[in-house]
Amino acid sequence: MTDTLTLAIVLIPALIVAIVFHEVAHGWTALALGDPTAKEQNRLSLNPLRHVDPVGTILVPGLLALMSAPIFGWAKPVPVRKDRLDNPRFGMMAVAAAGPGTNFVLAAVGAIALGLLAPTLQPDINAEPTLAVQGLFYFILINIFLGIFNLLPIPPFDGSHIVEGLMPRRYVHLYEKLRPFGMLLFLGLVLLTWFAPEWGVLDKTLGPPVEWALRNYLALANSIS
Repeated sequence: MTDTLTLAIVLIPALIVAIVFHEVAHGWTALALGDPTAKEQNRLSLNPLRHVDPVGTILVPGLLALMSAPIFGWAKPVPVRKDRLDNPRFGMMAVAAAGPGTNFVLAAVGAIALGLLAPTLQPDINAEPTLAVQGLFYFILINIFLGIFNLLPIPPFDGSHIVEGLMPRRYVHLYEKLRPFGMLLFLGLVLLTWFAPEWGVLDKTLGPPVEWALRNYLALANSIS
């Protein structure tokens, strides 16, 4: 129970920060490109209570952590109206990319902080990692995973809006037909992760890019320390 509580103390704040900044980045980008919907609904705040989804932000990540499965989650989506954007096609791509992009920036901030603070937080490199060092490590990892996970081209993930904006217009209507089934695909991924971990669905698809990115962010931290 102590290990579980320690893991929760480390993971939950990191996940909330990652998700909140992700969502607010969508809203600020939409506002900059002509859509004030998020501002009108007071969703540009960094107050977690305006964005946290009890199931997606706390329950699901908590269960995944207990199962030692890849950790992901979601918040209440920031509202974006495509018809209010100055350039709807480009605007939706930019708004979608802003969320994962912010997570990658946060991961870099975490890596820099780890590099600068590690000698103070962990004087003995052979000792068990302190809670602060664990927190920074998981902050980096969660932001990497959240950014890459959201780039999956499955509606309604951010990657689907980017793909839709890049594909020839004549094929967009075909891609849009997938949107009603997007959540079913997502739930399928969740169920496979929970009930068939031996298949390694996420490990084989997201594992390699996540591991590659983590190595590079930790290399950044090591170059600073």
